[in-house]
Amino acid sequence: MSKENQTPPSELRRIATKEVALLSGFLFVGLVIVPVLIYQVGQGVFGDYGGAGFGEFFGRLSGKIRHGDLSAWFLVLAPYMGWQCLRLIGLGWRAAGSVVSDTNDN
Repeated sequence: MSKENQTPPSELRRIATKEVALLSGFLFVGLVIVPVLIYQVGQGVFGDYGGAGFGEFFGRLSGKIRHGDLSAWFLVLAPYMGWQCLRLIGLGWRAAGSVVSDTNDN
C-alpha cells in the first residue's frame, strides 16, 4: 500500500470520535427514550402494566440487558443499527448512481 492511499492519523481520530459519539447518542436513545416510548404505547394500547409501573418495567428490561438477553440488546441497539442501515443504503445509492453516470458517459 502506497503512502498516498493511507488516511492520516488525525483523520482516523476524527472519524473514530464521530462514530463513538454516534454510538453514545444512539445508546442513550435506546436505553432511555425507547423504553419510555414502549411503556407509554403499551399503556395506551394494553392498559396498566402488570407490575408496579414504569420503574418495574425498566428494572426488568435492564435486568435482561445485564443478563445478555438478545432481544433486549436488539431493542437497545435498534436505533444505532437502523442508522447504520440507512448509511449503507445511502452508500449503495451513491455507488449505483456513479456506475450509471459512468456508463452514460461512454
